Amino acid sequence: MKIIQHVHSEDFKTYGTDKIRERFLLDDLKEKDKANFVYSHYDRMVTGLITPTNQVVPLGTYDILRAEFFLERREMGVINVGGAGSIIADGTTYNLAKLDCLYMGKGVKDVSFSSADANNPAVFYILSAPAHATYPTTYLQNADAFSAQLGSVETANERKIMRYIHKDGIQSCQLVMGLTILSTGSVWNTIPPHTHDRRMEVYFYFDVDEEHRVFHYMGEPQETRHIIVANHEAVLSPTWSIHAGSGTKNYSFIWGMAGENLDYADMDTFGVKELK
Repeated sequence: MKIIQHVHSEDFKTYGTDKIRERFLLDDLKEKDKANFVYSHYDRMVTGLITPTNQVVPLGTYDILRAEFFLERREMGVINVGGAGSIIADGTTYNLAKLDCLYMGKGVKDVSFSSADANNPAVFYILSAPAHATYPTTYLQNADAFSAQLGSVETANERKIMRYIHKDGIQSCQLVMGLTILSTGSVWNTIPPHTHDRRMEVYFYFDVDEEHRVFHYMGEPQETRHIIVANHEAVLSPTWSIHAGSGTKNYSFIWGMAGENLDYADMDTFGVKELK
């Protein structure tokens, strides 16, 4: 498991392209029949992809966790962004279509992942945060998730936002998770931008066409930088950083947070004219 340490906002101002990508971009996560994870020191968030194709992929443990099993002291949110697949959690099978979500609470011991069709495998995107209490394993279909239409065609940010794990949805210890789908002709997300000192965030981009890219903007509002990301890549967002993006074509992304609270609206917003 790759480990990424904290970066101070003042140090970040001196980074060039290669170092920004090294410290914040999570790439090379997708690999057939493998579980690939990154352990971040930002709120101890673990981010990963499991892409079962021809085999069932078990959820193992790692030295950095110092745990008998992965979820001994952790909770986990999973959203499928590929073909149909299944997760078996302590003997119960959950079938996930694309954009369905499964939450597993602290103490779930035996977990495995599989795909219904090797030619169209499931792609399970995973976020895991430390948990101090136990909440029940909960499955939520995409059609049953809270959704809202935001933005407009005029500002190229017409989008549908869906919340899965949040204080009024699937209950968790500190994990918040949902996704956003940009409409055709819209490319901007999360404008006006914001920060939230009480939580870190991870953006995972999917349904990005192979020949297209997304420009992910980060940094303090008056000292911004960007990372160019491809399909199935993610970016870590520290508490001091904005997190916004624009694509060369419409796309989708999963947002996930861990930290002090579960309040989706807890953010410090900035006007576009304040950005530099």
